[in-house]
Amino acid sequence: MASIKLVLRTNQEDKTGHSPLYIRLIKDRKTKFIATGVKLKENEWDDVKQKVKRNYPNSTRMNAFLSQKIADAEAMVADNERKRGNISAKRLKEAIKGKDIKNFFEYAYERCERIRGNVSPQTYKAYKMNIQKFEKFLGTNEIYFEDITVTVLNDYVNFMSNRLKNGSTTMHYALNILAIMFKDAIREEVITLNTYSFASVRIKKDKSTRLFLNKEQIEQLKNHKSSSGQTDTYFRDMFIFSCYAGGLRFGDVVTLQWKNYDENEQRIRLNIRKTKRSHQFKVGQSALEILNKYKKETSESDDFIFPIISEANFFEQSNEYQLKVIAAKNVLCGQKLRRIGKELGFPFSLSFHLSRHTFATQALANGMRIEYVSKLLDHSDIGITQIYAKIVNEELDKAVEQYIE
Repeated sequence: MASIKLVLRTNQEDKTGHSPLYIRLIKDRKTKFIATGVKLKENEWDDVKQKVKRNYPNSTRMNAFLSQKIADAEAMVADNERKRGNISAKRLKEAIKGKDIKNFFEYAYERCERIRGNVSPQTYKAYKMNIQKFEKFLGTNEIYFEDITVTVLNDYVNFMSNRLKNGSTTMHYALNILAIMFKDAIREEVITLNTYSFASVRIKKDKSTRLFLNKEQIEQLKNHKSSSGQTDTYFRDMFIFSCYAGGLRFGDVVTLQWKNYDENEQRIRLNIRKTKRSHQFKVGQSALEILNKYKKETSESDDFIFPIISEANFFEQSNEYQLKVIAAKNVLCGQKLRRIGKELGFPFSLSFHLSRHTFATQALANGMRIEYVSKLLDHSDIGITQIYAKIVNEELDKAVEQYIE
């Protein structure tokens, strides 16, 4: 419950001895001040009675004006608290000042536009699509943060699972985007922490299966001869390189320059684009063979290792521009790899991210310690890496069942 009071802020006294009179609003231990437009001398204000003293000219009219101000503010607070429950002090201040309070979708779509230049086109598109998906589920865009309760979120999960047949990863992602909007709104004091209901929502995990290439499939890929041009070979080699170079993501492989490679130490050093963390590792023989294939006598330190990006002064361009270029090349890479995978008869759709899964499963199967694999993958939590260990164990179980009586 918010409290409202008139306060003469004598610490803001001007040269004539007058101080501004404010409406003070306190909600959840947060204080906000709303200007009344009135200035008084300290001896003209009675703080106990909350009135202008008689020594003020036209005190009766001024007290009527201030009484109406307080009455309007109290009515606005009561109405908003009744309708929206956990409304923040900042939102109440805006309501008293006559500003429209944004509903969830107004805030969410505006937030998407604000971050547009700092995320990849795919991320921006994913944010908007998932907000639109939630809006379609609700059947209205006239809903406030306070209306999105645990019940609403659980109903949404059931809708995604039963009607849309979404898997747990898709549902987690959809909820995570909504949760990000809530966290941003809390940080900006648009809503209170009590409004956040996502911690109470549970999604049943799917039985996880991660695809990867086995040794025979990697050899098939190495020996594949493309009839569709040199670009196919570039993308294939990038994929194989990632399989042997710590499972580097597409955005990191396609932007690798020769200055990232220390030939004397046979070591790659770079900043991971996704996590912004500094990363380095020693290159194994298979990855080294690919590097040697692309190294020319004329290669400069600023040249890209794989000749995919041709844009001049790429790293001098804006982050938004770089992300757009990488996204476009990633789409092209996906198209090429899928076609190669079909030509080789792989029983799954070949995508660049499978190189990451392939590195992890092959490294663990060959006896590399899981903490080393986690470090090479640049995982923030070894728990993320453990899913690959589970896959290796499942493959071992299958081998025992098949070959041991």
